[in-house]
Amino acid sequence: MKPSSVTDTLFNQLNFRGDRQKVISSNIANINTPGYKTKELVFESELKKASSPSLQMYKTNPMHLSSSDNISNPNQKHLVEVKGLEEQNDGNNVNLDAQMSEMSKNKVIFDALQTAIKKDSRLFRSVIESSAKN
Repeated sequence: MKPSSVTDTLFNQLNFRGDRQKVISSNIANINTPGYKTKELVFESELKKASSPSLQMYKTNPMHLSSSDNISNPNQKHLVEVKGLEEQNDGNNVNLDAQMSEMSKNKVIFDALQTAIKKDSRLFRSVIESSAKN
């Protein structure tokens, strides 16, 4: 039993933020690696939003599959190379200031998610405790 309907979303976001922290740490660790390109972890749904306008698929027959049937998991994560960053002479494009800023932002969101999960759990626990008293 889960505390509320948003619990799964909170935990998915928490996992995403943990994985994103690993990617940012990897970028920072490879700051002196020649030819290394900055990586970023994004949700599949964010990739679809950012991509060029897609062609609309129309069902002309009820037996056709809809385009939403092809989506296995909209919350699936993908590791992508960040394009358009300034490169150093060795081909590396990691910017330490930008990565540290992203790491700080990610930590703030991670902490907020943890707090939301704790509050959600406390509320659920208080409902169970009060119903047990009756």
